[in-house]
Amino acid sequence: MTPVAEHTTTQQDLYTELQELKESAENTLALANKMTAEVDALTEQNAELRIENVNLRNRLNELSRADNGAADTKNGLSKSKKNLEKLYEQGYHVCQELYGKRREDKEECAFCLEVIYGTR
Repeated sequence: MTPVAEHTTTQQDLYTELQELKESAENTLALANKMTAEVDALTEQNAELRIENVNLRNRLNELSRADNGAADTKNGLSKSKKNLEKLYEQGYHVCQELYGKRREDKEECAFCLEVIYGTR
């Protein structure tokens, strides 16, 4: 084989390897993006289920309580509002608009604060 032909073959081999590496990286990135989307969806579903669980437990407690008129209040919040406050402090929205979604960087949400501390 001549030096020129050998050089061309080496370049083709390198080019082929580079293309394969690029395809592999693109496949890995696509898989990582898919997994990220799935984790986000599962995190939101988990938050929704936690909130629903809290609400169901609160409803069960209300039904089993003989005295419906007396709500346990500490710092002016009922037990159910304290549970919502706890979920909010853990970084989840408790408002109707963004129910169950994670608050990014634990930013404040006026809707959530209204649900927890409002007079509804």
